[in-house]
Amino acid sequence: MLDGLGQILIYIVPFLLVLTLIVTIHELGHFWVARLFGVKIDRFAIGFGRALFSRHDRHGIEWRVGWLPFGGYVKFAGDLDASSVPDCAGLDELKARLAAEGGAGAERDYFHFKPVWQRALIVAAGPAANFVLAILIFTVLFATLGDRIAPPRVVNVVPGSVAEAAGFRPNDLIVEVNGAPARGGQDVIRAVSLNSDTPVRFMVEREGVRTPLVVTPVRTETEDEIAGRIRVGRIGLEMGYRRDEMRFIRYTPIEALGAGVGQTGEVLSTTLSYLGRIVTGRESGDLLNGPLGIAKAAGGVTRQAVDTPAPAELRAANLALTLIQFAAILSIGIGFLNLLPVPVLDGGHLLFYAYEAVARRPLPAGVQEAGYRVGLALLAGLMLFATWNDLQKLNLFKFLGGLVS
Repeated sequence: MLDGLGQILIYIVPFLLVLTLIVTIHELGHFWVARLFGVKIDRFAIGFGRALFSRHDRHGIEWRVGWLPFGGYVKFAGDLDASSVPDCAGLDELKARLAAEGGAGAERDYFHFKPVWQRALIVAAGPAANFVLAILIFTVLFATLGDRIAPPRVVNVVPGSVAEAAGFRPNDLIVEVNGAPARGGQDVIRAVSLNSDTPVRFMVEREGVRTPLVVTPVRTETEDEIAGRIRVGRIGLEMGYRRDEMRFIRYTPIEALGAGVGQTGEVLSTTLSYLGRIVTGRESGDLLNGPLGIAKAAGGVTRQAVDTPAPAELRAANLALTLIQFAAILSIGIGFLNLLPVPVLDGGHLLFYAYEAVARRPLPAGVQEAGYRVGLALLAGLMLFATWNDLQKLNLFKFLGGLVS
């Protein structure tokens, strides 16, 4: 029983804490911009289902915490349509009802009667808040902790590997990967693991002479401590660094902000590149995570931080720092996911608003309803695929096979 409780504390609690933070910031983005434009709001909720906590403020807004902590929402007054974009007939009906209840002009305080550009900004504010959160976290970390640069050196080349065939040698200093500077081993790992069966260009420095090398990573199944069982590119290099080559960079607040924006852009760029390779069939999609995979990753980074040999106060600080960094990366992912042009998501609403801005009228209700259903099916399919990945990486099917045999 104690072991099960420990697993819950290590995997579930950090995941829920990080997710709640990200969802709250996302919904606050919608909320703050809606209030800026004078939109009447009925409810701000974190979590779904029966309320664990609920109170109304002086503006009549209900602040609510649901018992199921896997999301949140902002409910605008008069928001009854499933797609949140009523058509012309729906708007006329809603306007007449509001006028009957509050008099002529009462509709001006309602979301659906705001100019389309204001509605678009309100919807886009949620994902934007996720990106701002990530930038803020990275900026604070860069400003307070600085950055460590440890140029990656080759410690060992696996015999018979593609790296050996390409000409890598022990003690090679990797200075560039695909034309970009290699600031550390993570730059090399990222380029190799996300480019299976695609040539990767290296520039190595050997005895003061720079030599270009090209190697094609081989998709290999491996067991990752955090991600589980995955298939990613490998070339057969073991890397390290020399202490005399390691240096620390201290940032001014403005420089830290620039570095935070750059780090966020790098995560987004990597995400887009990886998704593009999945769509074109060049990657397996093993790194796509659903809730189980994210919970496992949260537990993995938590366990790593807790198991660090250090005094308790340092381990606590390391855990907090690790979870904050994890929250920044996950916030970028959730912001990006919500911008996908799927009607159920914020990106789908923005797509509807783009049509309305051009056509000068909302999409017909039938088209919106069909789009909503298709979007829900696409989102459900994506979640099923990600969950299937999670179960495979957790070796659940192999475990069940062992029970049956």
